[in-house]
Amino acid sequence: MIGQDHDFSHLDRVGRAMASVSRNPRLAVNVILGAGVLLAWLLLGGMAIRGAESRVPGIDAPGDMMLRYLPQLPLPGFLDRFFTLCLAPAPLDGGVGVQAGALIVMWFLMAIATMLPSAAPMIRTYCEIADTARIKNEPVVHPLVLVAGYLSVWLAASAVFAALTLIVHAFASRVQMLDPVVGATGAVVLLVAGLYQFSGLKEACLTKCKNPFSILFSNWSARPGRIFRLGVEQGVWCLGCCWALMLVMFAVGVMNVFWMALIGLFTLIEKQTAGRLPTRIAGAILLVWAAALLVVSA
Repeated sequence: MIGQDHDFSHLDRVGRAMASVSRNPRLAVNVILGAGVLLAWLLLGGMAIRGAESRVPGIDAPGDMMLRYLPQLPLPGFLDRFFTLCLAPAPLDGGVGVQAGALIVMWFLMAIATMLPSAAPMIRTYCEIADTARIKNEPVVHPLVLVAGYLSVWLAASAVFAALTLIVHAFASRVQMLDPVVGATGAVVLLVAGLYQFSGLKEACLTKCKNPFSILFSNWSARPGRIFRLGVEQGVWCLGCCWALMLVMFAVGVMNVFWMALIGLFTLIEKQTAGRLPTRIAGAILLVWAAALLVVSA
């Protein structure tokens, strides 16, 4: 992909806009990723409203009262089916396989909504290096190939989280699939997430996420396969940073959009902060929360 000048004057306004986007890789990436994140939040928000309205009384998740006052827009049939599969307390007529597929999509949407924004500095760094190479008339792999590699890791992780969702709620009776995990089980989830914030593996992964330039520059290639693998590597480092935080969603309710937003914001701040103070503060809060939950459930 080499930067060239083209004359699009023969096109109409829409055609010129589309041609400009396609010619500018950075703009194309910003438009596509921005639209993807927005769509993910809209779908998750719609599912959260549906879940709040149908939740069993007495086990409300944080924010349910507010969600119930939001309007529920009419949904296409396939989205209504998707929401039902994710929220059902047990496999429907389609079987556990169909429900597992829906949960994988749901977790992947959560990853796009909360984790993809934190990958923006890495993607921006790649675009900057690519722009320099393009000015020199060197071949450049489109940034979306890097993004595809990054998201493939979170797609695989989504399958694991979906399986864990089915396992955890297989032991729950008469509750929705995405209700909060309470008692000792919820405390264990918070304890694991809190302890991981202080681990050496967390620190190593976070260090890699904070310094994408050296990794991208030293592994630069004009081969799509190599750039895809580079995206996979960046996805693995990001997963190493954030998998434990995603577990917290089990303790607060998987479809709790308020906690989703909080985790997404924290992840962005954590990767942009030089020290480890935010990481340690979050870990301490999770450990205290786990202890309090154990005391209450004893």
